Amino acid sequence: MKIEIVCTELIKPSSPTPPELRDFELSFIDERIPPAYIPLVLYYSFDERTNIKQSEISDCLKKSLSDVLVHFYPLAGRMDGQISVNCNDEGVLYLEAKVDGKISDIIECPEVEVLDKLIPYKSKGNITNAEEQLAIQVSLFSCGGISIGICISHRIADGSTLCSFIKGWASVACTKSKFIHPIFNSSSLFPPRNTPDFKPAIRSLAVQPPVIHLVTKRFVFSESVINALKSLVINNSSIANPTRVEVVSAFLWKACIVARRITKFGKSVAFYPVNLRGRVPTLTEDSFGNIFQMTSAINFSETANWIHLVEKLRAAFGEISSDYINELLGENGFELVKNNFMQINKLLCQGDCEIFRFTSYCRFPLYETDFGWGKPDWVSASFSIRNTIFMLDSKSPGGIEAWIVMAEDDMKKLEQEICIELQPFT
Repeated sequence: MKIEIVCTELIKPSSPTPPELRDFELSFIDERIPPAYIPLVLYYSFDERTNIKQSEISDCLKKSLSDVLVHFYPLAGRMDGQISVNCNDEGVLYLEAKVDGKISDIIECPEVEVLDKLIPYKSKGNITNAEEQLAIQVSLFSCGGISIGICISHRIADGSTLCSFIKGWASVACTKSKFIHPIFNSSSLFPPRNTPDFKPAIRSLAVQPPVIHLVTKRFVFSESVINALKSLVINNSSIANPTRVEVVSAFLWKACIVARRITKFGKSVAFYPVNLRGRVPTLTEDSFGNIFQMTSAINFSETANWIHLVEKLRAAFGEISSDYINELLGENGFELVKNNFMQINKLLCQGDCEIFRFTSYCRFPLYETDFGWGKPDWVSASFSIRNTIFMLDSKSPGGIEAWIVMAEDDMKKLEQEICIELQPFT
């Protein structure tokens, strides 16, 4: 599929950022995040009923992007040292590409090599030296469809912030839904420290591309399969109300253990970011920044049943409790966050256990993103960090798409294991 970049420019806010807002302070959670990009792609098929030309779509996206940056002004700025963004309105990177092919071919049979060409930055979760906090690639397909690839800097924002920005951008473009302003209160709750020992963990294995060939595969879990897995958990564990994410995560964790051939004396750890929005009273889904804490579950036996791993994940999520939140907001909050990240780095660097990194965007309303020509037909993500499991809602209600990155030999074993374990439910 031929993809050609035909336009590269910087989109600036449609009105200048006031002087009093130009120095945007990061939080002490932001301080610890390496400079990587979070990628996401939205796909829209051509709909003759909308009677909108691709050139009109392009103009609409650029104008509305310029308008929404007035409110998301840190995204148009540049980093200034460790703890702040200079909101100087230099702009976000905007690329436009022509694609000789059908968007339906990508949706029906996605190939990672092609999907990677639909995002503006190819770092896919690894460290980068790019200056822009946000980059957009609009790809215009010869069939009339379009894709919108978005990369946001993890240095200043997390996945929830990315989704909030997309929602805001779409509401400005469409003008049908009410625009909700972002809330910049993270640094007041978690003020930056700018200490030498609390810089991003650049040397962490989590952000260093390994010297092996990695492959990425998508695994789709339908609502019926997930309900069947839930029933197994309910009937064979102490958990009466397992969630979709808990069930699929535990199932995949077990499959990854088998794929990595971890011995019965080996140890594996599942890391999961936990969103603090809704847990902290003053933080809402529109709060801007990296607003999460990491939790982890440890398994010591290859023979552990995946249902038992659901219990381990439930216990891990429970560690980010109301008591934890109260301590986080107290005078020892900085030390708590520091220890939270240092524990991860310690495990990553020890090398005596297998690390699996989970992330879930399930329940983020990405399939409601309407820029004025309908809702997306599909949403995808792209990462290249080994043993990463990234989950999104599927287009079909109640389902989950899991994107997994593993070494090539491990992936073959993983596919076999998942096929065997899911056979009774398909």
